[in-house]
Amino acid sequence: MAEKHIVIIGGGFTGTALAIHLARLGTAGLKVTIIEPRKQLAQGVAYGTRDPAHRINVPASRMQLSAAEEGDFDRWYRASAALDTDPDALWYDGKVYPQRGQFAAYVAARFAEEKSASPVVLHHLRDKAVALNGNDVVTFSGQRIAADEVVLAISHPPPALPHKLAEALYGHPGLIANPWRHDALAAVEQDDRVAIIGSGLTMSDVVASLQRQGHRGEIVVFSRRGQLPRNNLSGNFDPRPLDYDRPQQATAQAWLKRIRSEVREAAAENLPWQLVLDDIRQNGQRIWQQLSLKEQRRFLRHLRPWWDVHRYRIAPQVSEVLEQRQQSGKLRVIAARLDQISADNGAINLTLKPRTGGAETLTVDRLIVTTGPAHGALLQSDALLSQLAAKGTVQADPLALGIHVNAASQTLNEQGDANPHLYVVGPAARGRFGELMGLPQVAEHAESLACQLLGVPSLTARERCPA
Repeated sequence: MAEKHIVIIGGGFTGTALAIHLARLGTAGLKVTIIEPRKQLAQGVAYGTRDPAHRINVPASRMQLSAAEEGDFDRWYRASAALDTDPDALWYDGKVYPQRGQFAAYVAARFAEEKSASPVVLHHLRDKAVALNGNDVVTFSGQRIAADEVVLAISHPPPALPHKLAEALYGHPGLIANPWRHDALAAVEQDDRVAIIGSGLTMSDVVASLQRQGHRGEIVVFSRRGQLPRNNLSGNFDPRPLDYDRPQQATAQAWLKRIRSEVREAAAENLPWQLVLDDIRQNGQRIWQQLSLKEQRRFLRHLRPWWDVHRYRIAPQVSEVLEQRQQSGKLRVIAARLDQISADNGAINLTLKPRTGGAETLTVDRLIVTTGPAHGALLQSDALLSQLAAKGTVQADPLALGIHVNAASQTLNEQGDANPHLYVVGPAARGRFGELMGLPQVAEHAESLACQLLGVPSLTARERCPA
């Protein structure tokens, strides 16, 4: 092929997976540059954590770079020395839940293999992209990199601090606004009274981290609905596919009724609800794109919290920590909103309004914010994205989930026209595609975009891996 240069901005899992697929599908003459300031690739928010208490949320057998490589990470991990040094990774049912950094190491190893074996030139530039001028990517160090195609693999901005907290606790040492920051929890003392706002996956990680470092004080978790992530399925079951040819009204409420019905039918067959939700997740993009924008908004407003706690499950090792702390009375979960907050001689006073009425006042030493990434502020979270938004080159999607793209993953400018050489890969495109947060869907999106960028027909899993 003719000389071509594809620049990927962001070298977490998403950007690295795209580079690997480009190397596998491309030919001589193609150069792929990942601009990522970290030393090791694939260490984004999800897999860059150094805390050994943070584990992948699904069994290793369900994590790979493509559907054709099912079980590849599981085999790689079991063959490594890491399992011997972390016996807790092996659960009672024989499945393994490695520490998250192990998956980053696996992806980085696959990148290194492709770099040495592929005719495609792969390059990791340790720098940060700050502007896009014409076809040139400008970096923080002042380099200008000419690109034929640019792909944005920037997905997860830091959490947003609620205005009420920022106003009352600005500069307060007891406020931990970004628990993803390295050593964010190091200052928490063993007997500190802790409150956590948010009850999802990040909260679960925080509690597991505190447990590992010997914290024994009371933890109170509160969120609007007080729902915890559900457990993963233990044991081995065959898939339970739904009949998607069956007539189905394309509304959020109709799908809620359908899923509840399918769960009841599964229970009558002595099958767990997780099988139903797993199949819905695998077909999530198809379902999402059949919904109108009005119905998508309705889902996000009313059903998303319930979907999230059933879809985003936690490793059994982490679930066990939560259960033990709840049983011992060291962890309480409250469905409540924050009504008032004040600082008092180093302590933090909170007044919560439970959904059931009344009020509860807490005095804590630490308040930890685990409300998740501020995806609605993605375009303001990064110098490059801010520049592109200011120029009108990109815009937020209508649902404030990320960046507005078309069906070809091309960004749309403020007039709604496609930028033919500027793409988005991964979770920042989920407003258009729907289910695009889980690793299998992100890997599939990266592979599909690689095919598109190279003009290679997308292959089914069967065609990639014939019997």
